[in-house]
Amino acid sequence: MNIPDLAIIILAAGKGTRMKSSKHKVLHNLGGKSMLQHLMDKTALLKPLTKIIVVGAQKDQVEIAVNGQADIIMQEPQLGTGHAVNITKEKLCDFKGNVLILFGDVPLLSQVTMQKMVDNLNQTDADIVVLGFTPEDAKGYGRLKLNNKKGLEAIIEDKDASNKDRSISLCNSGAMCIDGTIIFDLLSGLDNNNSVGEYYLTDIIKVANLRGLKCAVVEAKAEEVIGVNSRSDLAKAEAFFQEERRQHFMDEGVSLTDPASVFFSYDTKIGKDVNIGPNVTFGIGVQISDDVTINPYCHIEGAIIGSGSSIGPFARLRPAVELGERVKVGNFVEIKKTKIGNDTKISHLSYIGDAKIGKNSNIGAGTITCNYDGYLKYQTVIGEGAFIGSNSALVAPVNIGAGAIVGAGSVITSIVEKNSLALSRVKQRELGGWATKFRQRKQHEIKIKE
Repeated sequence: MNIPDLAIIILAAGKGTRMKSSKHKVLHNLGGKSMLQHLMDKTALLKPLTKIIVVGAQKDQVEIAVNGQADIIMQEPQLGTGHAVNITKEKLCDFKGNVLILFGDVPLLSQVTMQKMVDNLNQTDADIVVLGFTPEDAKGYGRLKLNNKKGLEAIIEDKDASNKDRSISLCNSGAMCIDGTIIFDLLSGLDNNNSVGEYYLTDIIKVANLRGLKCAVVEAKAEEVIGVNSRSDLAKAEAFFQEERRQHFMDEGVSLTDPASVFFSYDTKIGKDVNIGPNVTFGIGVQISDDVTINPYCHIEGAIIGSGSSIGPFARLRPAVELGERVKVGNFVEIKKTKIGNDTKISHLSYIGDAKIGKNSNIGAGTITCNYDGYLKYQTVIGEGAFIGSNSALVAPVNIGAGAIVGAGSVITSIVEKNSLALSRVKQRELGGWATKFRQRKQHEIKIKE
């Protein structure tokens, strides 16, 4: 069987006023990636011949975000969802495949469900496939009324539904897959005889049935079709996204002590036998190898963590961090743009930035790399097996040789040769009896003031 070509239309012309944002609604993030990009990435797996995004306001924002991944069409004036699809006619005038219509503010729809809709249209005698779902509370949703052959007879809006219609639990998600050879002919049959004077895409079912065409329904999980129209909706969608990610990683061999308090990004990668404590957040770009322990209250972003390493508690790894195997990063340690060799320890209370640290090194408590002079960043290089004493300041650019020792409390500003000891403390002095005399003087001054 020849599989028809596929076109994707994503409707994103809503004004999104309830988001109360200067950013286009579909560009708000979910798991570190915009809602629109979630859809773009999943639809790419369907290998469509073309993608079209219909926008209203803030077209320039969408164009920048999409960066050539799809054609952008402006809907002006905005006369409803049926009108929004119909204005793609010029782009699809010679298209003979199937058209999948999605909504930019429904970001959790899976590629599996999209494929199911397309396959249903290709493998049955259906002319239109509508995506339905069964929510816990159907109030406010359009109902999908089926005939005795399980075909879709009508989409009944909640405000127009009778009590009998409202007993229907199967609801309309909005997504449709339509035979591209008839879609614009059907759209030409829509009218705007309603209270708002708009052309509703849902009315295409009525037009199709009047012409003797077959309309079918594919059902999705309710959480897949959650629509995002407000910050509250976005938080609900995020919760569903995170729950799916948590379950995915636990199924893949990751232990989460308190799953509900761990947050992942869309691209987080984690190996097997990794243990993650409570209150851990992963930003984008994190890759974790096997047998790693992430202790509680860590924030990790843009970091690669080698096998057998231990992070935290209360550690922060910022972008461009690469840890080797069996590295220990302890409590209240912040690291950014640094490569660290195997078996190195940075156990507590340190800031390491713009650095390269060799294997088997030890960075003492309170050590900082002074990498910024107010204008430029500079690199600190620490050789293999070096030992940096506590409360040391390494003023970059600086190079500390392999096996060198930096004495505690030192400020290092120049090269330290390998296997040498570097000290920069002021020589300790002791003034006998000074403390007693100081206290007596202060007590005398207080009495005079009284």
